[in-house]
Amino acid sequence: MFDKEVYISRRQKLVSLMAVSAPEGKRGIALFIGNVDAPAQYKSNGYKFRQDSTWLYYFGLDEPRFAAILDLDDGTGTLYSDDYEIDDIIWTGPMPSVASLAGRTGLSASAPYAALDEAVQAAKAQGRPVHFIPPSRYYNTLKLKELGLTAPSEALIRAIVSMRLVKEEREIALIDAACDLGQQMHAIARDAIGVGVVEQDIVGKMEGFALAKGWGVSFPTILTQHGEIFHNHSHDCTIEPGRLLVIDAGVESNDSYASDFTRTYPTGGRFTAQQRDIYTLVYQCNEVAFGMIRPGVAYRDVHLSVARRMLEGLKDLGLVRGDVDEMVAAGVAGLFMPHGLGHNMGLDVHDMEDLGEDLVGYDGDQKRSPQLGLGSLRMARRLRPGNVITDEPGIYFIPALIEKWKGEGTNAAWVDFSKLEAYYNFGGIRLEDDVLVTADGARRLGPNRLPIAPDDVEAVMNR
Repeated sequence: MFDKEVYISRRQKLVSLMAVSAPEGKRGIALFIGNVDAPAQYKSNGYKFRQDSTWLYYFGLDEPRFAAILDLDDGTGTLYSDDYEIDDIIWTGPMPSVASLAGRTGLSASAPYAALDEAVQAAKAQGRPVHFIPPSRYYNTLKLKELGLTAPSEALIRAIVSMRLVKEEREIALIDAACDLGQQMHAIARDAIGVGVVEQDIVGKMEGFALAKGWGVSFPTILTQHGEIFHNHSHDCTIEPGRLLVIDAGVESNDSYASDFTRTYPTGGRFTAQQRDIYTLVYQCNEVAFGMIRPGVAYRDVHLSVARRMLEGLKDLGLVRGDVDEMVAAGVAGLFMPHGLGHNMGLDVHDMEDLGEDLVGYDGDQKRSPQLGLGSLRMARRLRPGNVITDEPGIYFIPALIEKWKGEGTNAAWVDFSKLEAYYNFGGIRLEDDVLVTADGARRLGPNRLPIAPDDVEAVMNR
């Protein structure tokens, strides 16, 4: 948790931004509902608690069952929660009072949790707007329904997004630290790869480190020899020779900031000729993207440039044919990379996507493409200093998708489907770094970039 002045300043800025969106009349109140404990099987056996990220950003209190109201007309705020009673203290030990916690986050007023309902109903009775963000948890959804609130406030969402998109220096330092942990965790995973090793054994070593040094992993670990399956969370396979192992994983620090890296390794320590050709192309795409990242450049254009480089390389390999610009326009790259180039990252590994992916990732004059691949781009905006994004191109050979395009004749003028049959057991390759947009360009986050060039990968696996 930062000093209380940080949260005071953030809330003051939010009030100012909301004043711009409602320059006349009553601006109303902004309602923030923190997360509560969630039972896994029964009430006292709960999932590991994770606080809502927007709550952490404006209030910093990492404890369950808190809420707050920010008065957008006079700038005052009230924290709502209940002091622990003796029946609670028996199990938890002494806990700070709600009033003292309010002081830690810079609020002078506090009240019992039940008073939240009264305050919201009073505002509604006075005709004051009640602004709130979309809930991501079931409890919060029910709470809003109980309060008779159904339509999230786009004005509040846009104000929050505008603030959280540009990371403060103090946040960048914490993201760098989370990336340091993420890089260390990936090195542990890489060094544990060996023919005959069960994937779960590697995941256990990774996640043990994440729990020893941070909050845990920032999302469920992807470690698989079936890289063509993007979110493969099954780890029951044994490492086989001649395969490719995709490891997409990150650490969430104890300060609640995320990292997210992906590397792809030859399971036997050396790439086959076919694997090296595709790996080198993905590596080149990663470098192309990083070289373009700077203020004012739309990340959508970076994605399209990566698609162009990818298709140039696939054309050289004889897998596609024809004019590359025409292929880019037709969306041929989506067959090989059906996901977007990257996403925002910060307090969430996919930062703020609970607030609405398009509101977070797209400028007002941008619209999401209907094309496969480009249509999955989560971050398309023009870049600004302080943006933290991922650079994660990939090439995948997904037999079901290839067969679908082949059967439908989709982009048949450009794709050599017969040659793709030799890649049906290939899997996939993804290479991901976390990147900060700076005043004059970009830098990769974390102190020690994981080996990524093909020769460097083989060298580190065979040292």
